[in-house]
Order: sequence, then C-alpha cells, then structure tokens
Amino acid sequence: MAAQQVDIANLMASSGVQFGTSGVRGLVSDMTDEVCWLYVSAFIQYLKADNQLRVGGEIGIAGDLRASSPRIMAAAALAIVDHGCIPIYCGLIPSPAIALYGLHRNIPTMMVTGSHIPDDRNGIKFNKLAGEILKPDELAIRGQGVVLPNDKFDQQGMLMSSTDLPDAIPDANAHYISRFTDFFPEACLLGKHIGLYEHSSVSRDCFKTILQALGATVTSLARSDRFMPVDTEAIRPEDVALAKQWAKAHDFDCIISTDGDGDRPLISDENGNWLRGDIAGVLCARYLGVDKVVTPVSSNSVVEKSHYFEQVVRTRIGSPYVIEGMTALLLEHKAVAGYEANGGFLQASELSLAENTLSPLPTRDAVIVPITILLLADKVAMPISGLLNTLPKRFTASDRLKNFSTELSQSILASMQTKDREQDLKAIQHRFPTMGTPVSIDMTDGMRMTFDNDDIVHLRPSGNAPELRCYTESSTQERAEQLNQDCIALMKQWH
Repeated sequence: MAAQQVDIANLMASSGVQFGTSGVRGLVSDMTDEVCWLYVSAFIQYLKADNQLRVGGEIGIAGDLRASSPRIMAAAALAIVDHGCIPIYCGLIPSPAIALYGLHRNIPTMMVTGSHIPDDRNGIKFNKLAGEILKPDELAIRGQGVVLPNDKFDQQGMLMSSTDLPDAIPDANAHYISRFTDFFPEACLLGKHIGLYEHSSVSRDCFKTILQALGATVTSLARSDRFMPVDTEAIRPEDVALAKQWAKAHDFDCIISTDGDGDRPLISDENGNWLRGDIAGVLCARYLGVDKVVTPVSSNSVVEKSHYFEQVVRTRIGSPYVIEGMTALLLEHKAVAGYEANGGFLQASELSLAENTLSPLPTRDAVIVPITILLLADKVAMPISGLLNTLPKRFTASDRLKNFSTELSQSILASMQTKDREQDLKAIQHRFPTMGTPVSIDMTDGMRMTFDNDDIVHLRPSGNAPELRCYTESSTQERAEQLNQDCIALMKQWH
C-alpha cells in the first residue's frame, strides 16, 4: 500500500480532534498515535516553511500528569525524529515552563496537555520561536498536507512498534524556578503560611520549591495520583468548601493552586474565599507596575474603574488575541502585560522590580499571580481580604446554555445588531425588559451590553460547541448572580 497524503483540514473533520486556543484538543480515544503524529508533522512543516526550523533543529516537549500524556508525547517525539529534527524531552512540567525554555533557547516547543478539562480528553499546545501559535499560524497549519507512511500505524491508528521518549532533562524546570527566585526579593515571603492545593497539577512540585525558596512555609493539601479537572473559571463546589475548611483549620495567609498544566492560577484570601481570575490579574499587574493592560472583553470592568493603568485594551476572548493586543502596544516603550478571566498572566515587555528584571513571557503563567498579590497585600499592610476591599465594587457571574445552536445564537445577536444604534438599543430593551435601559453595546466578541444602572450582560456563542455563554457584572455578587440567572431564563425562552 502506497503512502497517502492527509490534508489537515480534512483530518480535523474526520478525527474529531480540533484546533482550540494555541493547539489541538480532543477525546483521548480520538487522539490516536496517527492523529497526533499528523498534527505534529503539520506543525513542523509549517515551521520549516516559515524558516523557524531546519533539519537537525531541536524541538522541546513536555506534558502534564494525565495518563494519556506519555503516549502522546512519544508519538510527538517520533514525528520530530521522522522529520529530521531532534526532540528535547523536558519532563512533566508546566506549560509556561516549556514555553519559557523555548524562548530562552530560541527553539519551538510543544506541551501535551488538556489543561483544565477532564482526563478523557487531552491536547497539544504548539509554541513557535516567539511563543504560542496565533490565529494566522493556526490557519497555516490547517492548510498543510502531510504524507502518512504506510508502515507505522495499525488500523486503529496506533503505532505498530513501541517507541520511547528520550531521557528527560531538568533544564527547563530549573530555568522556570529561577525565573521567580532570581526576580523577587530574597526571603520576601518569610513569615507567610501558604496552603498549596496540589491535586494533580503538573506545577505542584516546582511551585512548592519556588514558594519555599522565597521564604514561605508551605503546607501541601490534597495531592492526588488521579487526574482532577480543576477549572479556575468554574470552581467546583467541593473546592469552594475545601478552601474554607482548610483556611479555618490552618490559619493560612492564603491557599494557592493552579489548573492541570499550571498556566491558570487559583488564590484565596485568608478566609479561604477564592479570588476570580480577572480580579487577581488586576492586582498582579498593579504590583508589577504595568502601564498598559490587555484583557478580553469578558473581564471585570474593575480594571478600568480602578484607574491603576494608563491604558486598558479589550480584545476577543482567547490568549492569541491578548498576545496580538500586547504586541501592538510594544512600540510605545511602556510596561505591557495582559491577563485573562481565568487568571493566567501574560507579559509582553521586560518588567523591573528594584534592581531585578523579568524577561517577557507572552503566554499564560500562574506562578507570578499569587506571589505578587501576597507582596501587594504586604505593601499596603493588610490581608488579602482587605486588599480586595480597596477595589471598586464590581462582581461577575457566568453560566452557559447547552444545546443552543450556533445558528440560533447568531440570529438572536443579529436581531440586535444593525447599523442604527438607536434601533439596536430598542431591540435590546425589548429582549431584556427587566434589566434597565441599555446605553452602550460592544461587539468585540459576541454582544456586551451596558445598562444605565451600570449592570452588564455579555452574550457569546461558543466557538467550538453548541452553547450560548452568558457573563454578567453588577455592583454586588448577589445582583450579578441573579442577573445571570434571569438572562439564562430568558435565553431558554428563545430556544
């Protein structure tokens, strides 16, 4: 049987493994060795065509703690070898650690991870020389055609002969740890007692090392050998209850955790109340002296209302859009950074603290966020709960309506989006009769509506599922949650 060419655009449709943010993701059962080999091959071909990789060049690989990650990494390493390049296996380390290593070494890298989603799914994040792939890179990879050998995979798409990963090198993990221990003041967390909710996060060991190196006393909590999908934007009720129990039992200054691949942070106050990611991002940027902040349109408006920053730029939802927004600001020679509603912090420019500097890391990072919040609270001489009370009173809630077709979502939004602003406002008033009088509309990503009572409703069709997402914001948490429930009820009537 002759070798065949597989077009990646067709593979996306046939395999069920699709592009998401900065890579591909799908069910583990769909991510066969063959599918993974093809996607990695397409990435390599794109890098070569774009003069970012040559034959004999190195590509870094890392993974998270999912049971399927070693198999997928092995398939990725084989693809690298088959295309005349050298796989550098960096072990089971956080996504930002492998991305930082690639930036440091000027080599492309990839991270096998499904981030915060359940263990029956996984993915591969791709990083080019400048960092994670953006939407134009994704389109170029989708356009690749890859020649599939006829002697590598069986009918189930699995390798016919076993292949092993190279020995792991410690360099990437060590470089990531030193990023923080070299930048922050020596013993800056001395006297702090921190609870580290380890679960199955791949960052749990290096995070503990960093915190202890900075002087903190760290208590490990709930380490798990079974993968747990911790989502920092949809915190599980059991994690809410656990944090409060731990805080009461241990008298922590805060509790810290991350999602599965260590690029989205969780931090609580001293009472075990988890901070929302878009609040944590504001505090982190404030401590670091950022001038210009880039964040998705769904983030809390406290970033503008706090008046901490010279400029706030709003983008579509997703780290590639935040990175593009940050890149556009770099010409102004200011301190530029960004964050997402999940708490992941992205740094576009070099930042300074005392006599130390922190190199850019334009991909989501979790470690920097809790450390800066603890130091900011110390700087203003109050606990984290007190620090939160200094912010404008803006609270958010979010939910989604499942099995809501993208076509229906788009038609509803289109009915409130014409070239006549006054007609659009009237249409919104008709759709949301109990919300107040609409005063402005933002169509950056979905439809974000602001009312005369300063309440905000943001509707956004999901990009990869039949869901209509609803984000709400108000002056109290109770009002934000009630507003969200009312919107979901209205949306159900539209179904």
